[in-house]
Amino acid sequence: MPQIIDGKAISGAIKDELKEKVEEMKAEGIRICLAVVQVGNDPASSVYVGNKKKACAYIGIDSLSYELPEETTQEELLDLIGELNAKKEVNGILVQLPLPDHIDEDTVIRAIDPKKDVDGFHPQNVGALCIGQPGFVSCTPSGIIQLLKRSGIEIAGKECVVIGRSNIVGKPMALLLLRENATVTVAHSKTKNLREVAKRADILVVAVGKPKMITREYVKEGAVVIDVGIHRNEDKKMCGDVDYDDVAPVCSAITPVPGGVGPMTIAMLMNNCVASASMK
Repeated sequence: MPQIIDGKAISGAIKDELKEKVEEMKAEGIRICLAVVQVGNDPASSVYVGNKKKACAYIGIDSLSYELPEETTQEELLDLIGELNAKKEVNGILVQLPLPDHIDEDTVIRAIDPKKDVDGFHPQNVGALCIGQPGFVSCTPSGIIQLLKRSGIEIAGKECVVIGRSNIVGKPMALLLLRENATVTVAHSKTKNLREVAKRADILVVAVGKPKMITREYVKEGAVVIDVGIHRNEDKKMCGDVDYDDVAPVCSAITPVPGGVGPMTIAMLMNNCVASASMK
């Protein structure tokens, strides 16, 4: 049986560590405040925003909530971001994605002060990651690094394959694995012989956005498999990009869906919020 990498337990441990740190900071007179902005009432976004607020409350971070109507204009949203950038008591700003079609996400991301960009999406933070400078890192990839490290999985010297090249997961994931001294291949929809490429991986990170696409034919015996995908199948049950039942018997460690990568994203967002208090 493979090692089941328990994202709930690991994220819980990180949140407990952060809670302790926040208590120490409060004793020194330092408070942390996260502003969460949601435009429209997309049900999935509302769930994510609710979970972020709960995590803030648990750790001891103050949160400001801005729930704007769907018809909010881009200018109105940018004005709000400008106000939050200027508020000294606000350490982190999070604009929940996706935004309505009439608002340009890139313009909104660029409007956030990079020192308050706890999502790690601002080009300045992405560039800092590329050249090894300090800055906020996208939460899902940094959570995956913590999953591996806290599960006792060695990254240095390993052959890693990342399937997916999104700005939010695939690209920063590759950069973080490189930073940990792995040898990294980024594969995607145009990769030739994808199965053969994936089968080279000691650590396979899958972020393709297609339910159960990765079967055991893609996985080397004894590999570690990290599944970033989250979907609902025809029975309304949650599943990932990896066919868990098919792949689990051939790998040494695997993340389940749900309960693997998902909880780590919010834990690392909280970690970035705590770090934001010391960024001037």
